[in-house]
Amino acid sequence: MITAAPVAPYALPLPLVRLRLAPHGTLPRRIDGVWWPYSRDLLTQLPEMLAALPSAWGDITGVTVDAAAWSAAPGRMFVANQVVRLHRAPASPHAPDRIVLLSPGLGRWDLLVVPPDTTEEAAAVLMAGALDDRVPDDGEIRTARPAAATGPPGRVGSTERGTRTRRW
Repeated sequence: MITAAPVAPYALPLPLVRLRLAPHGTLPRRIDGVWWPYSRDLLTQLPEMLAALPSAWGDITGVTVDAAAWSAAPGRMFVANQVVRLHRAPASPHAPDRIVLLSPGLGRWDLLVVPPDTTEEAAAVLMAGALDDRVPDDGEIRTARPAAATGPPGRVGSTERGTRTRRW
């Protein structure tokens, strides 16, 4: 009788979360990070992104997204042994392509969402520029830097806590 050796199940490598968080600082920021999901399927993309957040952000229990930008999703989902409430709101003209994360007692974090079909070069510019809150001498807020300033694409960003001030 011939028996085959047990074969270990082949595990596909998980894609890296394309997330860049603002460095920790003393001043509040308008954007705390940038997320570039692989698709508009909130049920698959959101858990991966939440798992990549720094533990200092606490348990995210509420997420608000642009209703038109994401696939249908239930009003809540179970992520990392906790319930996350999903709020679908119309896009704000002042904050297009934004996702808002809420952590009771710790605060709110706003992430810019780069559309999944964006080219790597354009996404690199968006990811770098969105976190550049410096105000130059002419008073204009700059929102883009060269793509080389972003570091390697496709990596999880800084794990420092966002500098968003507590709003509630």
